[in-house]
Amino acid sequence: MTKTVLGSRSGDLCRVQLSKVLCFHELYFWPYSCDSKSMILIIWNSGKAEECARAIEHAMQEPVHLASTLHEGVERLRSGEFSAVVVDQWITEAEPEPTSVVFDHLGMAVPVFVNFGISGVERILRELRAALSRRGLETVLARHSARQALRDELKDDVTVLLLSCGVALEDPELDETTRRRLQTMEELAKHISDKLAMSHQEHAAAAGA
Repeated sequence: MTKTVLGSRSGDLCRVQLSKVLCFHELYFWPYSCDSKSMILIIWNSGKAEECARAIEHAMQEPVHLASTLHEGVERLRSGEFSAVVVDQWITEAEPEPTSVVFDHLGMAVPVFVNFGISGVERILRELRAALSRRGLETVLARHSARQALRDELKDDVTVLLLSCGVALEDPELDETTRRRLQTMEELAKHISDKLAMSHQEHAAAAGA
């Protein structure tokens, strides 16, 4: 009776551990890319703003929205997701307090401050592309760091699951149904362990390339 109870408890522990491993597994191997559309916001009060917006939209192949004031820019940021916010430096100097409110609502958008009075479209595009490139690199590095931390935690949990299943399967009084379930858990844990090892090798090879 004692061995049966212990075997049952071991099986329960394995199931709990397996649930945790599967949760981390889905997060780790979930693709980062998505099909969400990004937009660019320009905050500039000028009769030339629409012409500039059309040129940037054509060059960047992203929808461009206009706001003539910082207050209107904040409303735009509240209503949509933007990849970048191009702000006229003169507006930020004239309205420093609303500028801080814009920063509070940027979300994932990268701010780009330009002097529209002396900057042509080509210069604005260079600064915009450079800012987006930096943000993209920062995002990749952050994701890599988070992925590595998750891989390490998942690896530890898989090891615990394999050990727990191994201990439980040593119980000679396990009924056949429980034994088959534990063996299935053990096989799944081994499969995840192999995938983690392969993923680590691929990342190491990519880093060394």
